[in-house]
Amino acid sequence: MRRPDFHLRRYQLMQMAGDAVLVAIAYFLAFQLRFIDDWTIPERYVDLLVKSIGFVIVGKVVIFFLFGLYQKWWRFVGGRDISRIIQAVSVSSLLLIVVFTVAQPYADGLPRSVAVTDFLLTLFLIAGARLGTRLFKERPNKGYRIARGREVLVVGAGSGGQMVVRELRLNPHLGETAIGFVDDNKDMRGMRIQGISVLGTTDEIETILDETEPDEVIIAIPSAPGTLRARVVAACRERQIRVRTLPTVFELLRGGVQLSQQLREVQVEDVLGREPVVVELARVGAYLEDQVVMVTGAGGSIGKELCRQIALVGPKLLVMLDHAEDNLFQIEREMVAERHFSRVEAVLADCKETERMFEVMQRFKPNIVFHAAAYKHVPLMESNPLEALRNNSFATRITADCAAAAGAERFVLISTDKAVNPQTVMGASKAMAEWAVSAADERHPATRFVSVRFGNVLGSSGSVVPIFKRQIEQGGPVTVTHPDMTRFFMTIPEAVQLVIRAGDTGVSRGDVFVLDMGEPVKITDLAENMIKLAGREPELDIAIEFTGPRPGEKLHEELFGPDERPQPTASKRIMRAVREKPIDPDWVVETLDRLETVVHTGDESNLAETIVALAADPGSDPIRIT
Repeated sequence: MRRPDFHLRRYQLMQMAGDAVLVAIAYFLAFQLRFIDDWTIPERYVDLLVKSIGFVIVGKVVIFFLFGLYQKWWRFVGGRDISRIIQAVSVSSLLLIVVFTVAQPYADGLPRSVAVTDFLLTLFLIAGARLGTRLFKERPNKGYRIARGREVLVVGAGSGGQMVVRELRLNPHLGETAIGFVDDNKDMRGMRIQGISVLGTTDEIETILDETEPDEVIIAIPSAPGTLRARVVAACRERQIRVRTLPTVFELLRGGVQLSQQLREVQVEDVLGREPVVVELARVGAYLEDQVVMVTGAGGSIGKELCRQIALVGPKLLVMLDHAEDNLFQIEREMVAERHFSRVEAVLADCKETERMFEVMQRFKPNIVFHAAAYKHVPLMESNPLEALRNNSFATRITADCAAAAGAERFVLISTDKAVNPQTVMGASKAMAEWAVSAADERHPATRFVSVRFGNVLGSSGSVVPIFKRQIEQGGPVTVTHPDMTRFFMTIPEAVQLVIRAGDTGVSRGDVFVLDMGEPVKITDLAENMIKLAGREPELDIAIEFTGPRPGEKLHEELFGPDERPQPTASKRIMRAVREKPIDPDWVVETLDRLETVVHTGDESNLAETIVALAADPGSDPIRIT
């Protein structure tokens, strides 16, 4: 039974008055039907009716109130509310019988037939009034009845699909009419849900599309696997039928409330062929609640999503730090003006500047630091090794040391799979960042340091997806480095959820956690899927051109190095990378010190080869750094 709210609102008083009238009608009709053969109620029962009706009305309405029947508008009543109505009416009728039988407040007892009839009539009127109100409010208006508009086939007859159909009916200005459901539950075939038939399963999607010829298909299964989405999209593209989809479960939880505005075009991440990663953010991020949390690189793709998700947990203060003014301005505006989260502080600072970072850390005293600031574009870093080391390696050491000096409890580095057996400057600089964090963990035992390593994220700035999109919009060609090249992919929200989870995953100090990225995706397949999603045919409309791997670029990325073994953690989507031979923290400090000396001279000759060689052979003699 729902705990009642004793602060009554106007609509609740109106509903209670309405129920009082319905209870009175039911009680009166129960007597009238009991003596329908004589057409007249005996005088003694008239006296009983008159004397007891007020008691019956007040008693039943009070019980209805205690059962929470007035906690929502009648037009929003659903299946669970009907169950509660049945319980409330049953209890009130039972108490009515008990009072009349045991207490006997009146000279004449209540006839059993009157009690039974009163129960049935009360249930019919109380439930009927609410359902009738809902049906009246949800009736289609004249505009809907005049024209069907575009015909829509809905994939998914569950709650998501039913919500879509209801929205289309409530919003006839959208000009769309649902003509049928497709659902993989074979037991639902032929059923009519909200007046619309379930036509078959997605295995029969091609036949269903040919028979119904819809103008549009809506995939209304927020948890649908990529394989199902891909099957539906492929069938629709062949017939030039527009496809839209409900957001994923995670997007629905983050989004607004009007379903008709949340439908979006099918995106490439919908057809990657694996289940989306969804964690209970409120549970796994509980350690951030009422804490001062800092995110460096807050204006980047990962940093922005970290800020969005951390804000949902309710930190005491969210410190967003970035050295790019425009990016920082955008995320601050989004958090305050759009998401209405005001407990934020935007700090313009560069992680490479020791004095500035020390000053910022001492000012805010963050409890948890997520270090997402980094340079990530491989070719650009290859030609700028000095800046790669400054921003990815040295800045990480500076930020970690300053965080520990300010008393931070946890420090989480965002790393990359390119740090494994690195062949490029960017990968080597991130490998050294992992070493710096591990060494900091030894020097600062009061702070727990961890690194979180994952592969490519879809949709981040400079990633392959926006590049392919732009090339397709320009008519091609789509450039792929090698026909056999594969990469691990994850959406930005998925990666950030697991990063937050990893921040509270403890096995030992200085851990390197690796996110489960699923199976690697062939870049050629990704390119072909994106071309098809754009309504074009690979090679026929848009050419795919192979440019050859760039220097140091691997055909297949790895998540664990040759000297690392995966170890499971409490989270099935997070593994721990355990080194067979841990890297000596003193060697890390000496190596980074020598590299800093070289960087300060500004001499880039042979620097790229030197740091790649060092990263591939940790523990080697740092004296060779010249």
